[in-house]
Amino acid sequence: MTETAQPEQHEFQAEVRQVLDLMVHSLYSNKEIFLRELVSNASDALDKLRFEAVSDDSLYGGDSELSIDISFDAEAKTLTIADNGIGMSRDELMENLGTIARSGTKKFLDALSGDARTDSNLIGQFGVGFYSAFIVADQVSVTSSRAGSKETWQWASDGQGAFTLESVDDETARRGTQVVLSLKDDETEFLADYRLRSLVSKYSDHIAFPIRMLKVVAAPEVDPEADADEDIVDVPAEPEWEAVNQASALWSRARQDIEDDEYKSFYKHVSNDFNDPLKWAHNRVEGNQSFTTLLYLPEKPPFDLMMGREERQGLKLYVRRVFIMDAAEQLLPTYLRFVRGVVDSDDLPLNVSREILQDNALVKKIRGSVVKRVLGMLDQISDETDTYQDFWKGFGEVLKEGVVEDFSNQEKLLKLARFASTNNSDAEPTTSLDDYLSRMSAGQDKIYYVTADSHQAALNSPHLEVFRKQGVEVLLMSDRVDEWMMGHVREYDGKPFQSVAKGDLDLSNLEDEDTKKQREEKATQAAPLLERMKKALEAQVEEVKISSRLTDSPSCIVLAENDMALHMQQLMKQAGHEMPGSKPSLEINPDHPLVERAAGVEDQEGFEAWAHLLFDQALLAEGGQLEDPAAYVKRVNQLLTESHS
Repeated sequence: MTETAQPEQHEFQAEVRQVLDLMVHSLYSNKEIFLRELVSNASDALDKLRFEAVSDDSLYGGDSELSIDISFDAEAKTLTIADNGIGMSRDELMENLGTIARSGTKKFLDALSGDARTDSNLIGQFGVGFYSAFIVADQVSVTSSRAGSKETWQWASDGQGAFTLESVDDETARRGTQVVLSLKDDETEFLADYRLRSLVSKYSDHIAFPIRMLKVVAAPEVDPEADADEDIVDVPAEPEWEAVNQASALWSRARQDIEDDEYKSFYKHVSNDFNDPLKWAHNRVEGNQSFTTLLYLPEKPPFDLMMGREERQGLKLYVRRVFIMDAAEQLLPTYLRFVRGVVDSDDLPLNVSREILQDNALVKKIRGSVVKRVLGMLDQISDETDTYQDFWKGFGEVLKEGVVEDFSNQEKLLKLARFASTNNSDAEPTTSLDDYLSRMSAGQDKIYYVTADSHQAALNSPHLEVFRKQGVEVLLMSDRVDEWMMGHVREYDGKPFQSVAKGDLDLSNLEDEDTKKQREEKATQAAPLLERMKKALEAQVEEVKISSRLTDSPSCIVLAENDMALHMQQLMKQAGHEMPGSKPSLEINPDHPLVERAAGVEDQEGFEAWAHLLFDQALLAEGGQLEDPAAYVKRVNQLLTESHS
């Protein structure tokens, strides 16, 4: 008599119980979603089998009719979702079900703070949809047999922090995975045939494989004229399965045959997003190379959008409706990583690999088509002011990456960009470049902008003073990506960009002759002061000159045309990068009382204190960091004391 092996006992990750508790009580406001998640997992398993069988059809093992079967036992209060897909080995069960969120449970938990605790978007991003089963079940078991293997393993857990794993000796076990939910006492609504069918229709009708349920057989009618004493023999019928979804690839159907609700449901399937999409485009390209694209714009960004350049999802690639791979990065530029959808090619080989995709001419054609479609959708919604405003706030920083990375579409992306500006003190980025051009002053031939580490810093920059006086609009840029972006942009619609904080500022087209003459006279009169100040600050500045920018402030820092803004230099230094040792220029306003006070100080030590004060103030206003803050404070205190003595 052989001894029965005991199930392996395993503990979840330390945070798992907390994650499950959050999911059950906070994240899933709509508990019926669990069925969609489990059906989607089963669909993925069937896709993977079909893909692997392209090169090894023995994996089918004589069973090539792929399906997802849903059944229930009202008496036992169990609900079963089974598929005959790729299945899982012991190690795969451990990896896929033994840990929550392979992207990192800690990262997942860190994201759940404040309002994020009610944000169900997080579910799909971290691959924890399977665990939604515990919303309605107090016990879940997963029995799985990997295609090509004779072993069957069973995973089981009550969701309380531990699970068991054991080998199952079952000669009748078929390839694939069977998930059995022991439903909680108050969740028996999911043990009704009509309820399950309606949920499949609502959430999973688009699944490209048959989702089957047992056919409901009506009770036989009793003939009232029949002899009551006649023996009636019931011959039990063989259970008959029937498909309860359309079981056709949504993107392969004609657009006029697809309802909006079907498009929305399919989006949620491919994106793991609980919100409806903002917009979609469904197109078929015919010709020497034929392919279909179904592309979606999400309404809201995932919380880690700006961190996801490398770990991104993307478009699902199919070849003649056979799933090939998720997140085919060759089909989508990085700056459009938020786009979701499907590409189905008639011409790529079924055994296509990522390496083949890299240099494939058809892939480049598809990529170009995808980018064109997405930018077209964005252009369409850009006219819907409120809708596009919300979209830009969520995805604008990512699209700005494309301004640098996709030079061929730079003009289109700049047209889509929105900025804050001095035309409106509000921090909302509502100004397009076309708006700016339409409001340009007479004689203005440049697009003026300033970058800063916050909107308030940009709005209060001393470099804006002369522009406010002249009534010239300036774009206010405070996203971290802005400084990098503007370093790669030269012009828009024939008008060059000009930073108001860099290089020589030529406003001669906007000034009258009297203003020009006064400025030249002041420069001549201030020449001795400029020379004296440059000598006092020779270690800090390249040049000291009279400013054409300032009207109210005493001084400002001006960088060379190609220098990085001071706030970005500071960030780069903190990240450990060496920065070039270029020196800025200092511009002064000779009409300001502080500059006049400094000019009147004859004592060299006292004058140098004033010169350094003017430089340090300008540096701070520009977002730079003082090399010796204590010396600055001491200098300010000294000058304040002297002014009151």
